[in-house]
Amino acid sequence: MANMLERNKKVKAPQKTMQDHAEDALYREVWEDVNNEKTQQFLKKYGRYLIAAALGIMIIVTGIQIGIRAHHAARMATAENYETALENSDVNALVGISQNTDGATADLALFQAYILDKDIKKLEDLVTNGKSREFRDLARLHIIALRGDEMDGAAVAEYLRPLVTKDSPFYYTAMLTIAQKYVAAGDHANANKWIDKITGDPDAPAVIRADAETLK
Repeated sequence: MANMLERNKKVKAPQKTMQDHAEDALYREVWEDVNNEKTQQFLKKYGRYLIAAALGIMIIVTGIQIGIRAHHAARMATAENYETALENSDVNALVGISQNTDGATADLALFQAYILDKDIKKLEDLVTNGKSREFRDLARLHIIALRGDEMDGAAVAEYLRPLVTKDSPFYYTAMLTIAQKYVAAGDHANANKWIDKITGDPDAPAVIRADAETLK
């Protein structure tokens, strides 16, 4: 406002007197005292809650950091144990890893144990208790490879039914396996139903489609 007066009216802004400065200082002092008093009242009333909240946040953050470090260390230890078990072809160690870890790591360890000792019970355990769909479905396919000769086409189709969905990574392999079983049994009518599903699917892998074509 003072600058506007100076520009437009060429009037000098009034200079503050000593009394004006003293009043300003007094107002500032009173205002600071009031604010300090309010702050002290606020802290007296809510201080312990604020401290408790701050401590709670510190505990949570510290806990998360410790948890992340512990989780990372556990994963590193599991990876090292897995590599050691593979190097030593230690089936028992692999089974132990599968029982004491979670997710696909547990399934991988159990499947690797099966590869070493060919114990079909490990595959059955994966089918029933596997943590990841990939290994559950893979175990079913291996069981069919081992026991499929004892089953008819309908039994194979029923056993592999959980894989006959595009949610399964072995969707096309399962359908081809069922078709092959029907062909081996001489049931070409049912075999062709599965063959047509594969050859009529534009997303079917070229290798799977070619194998299906040879079954006709």
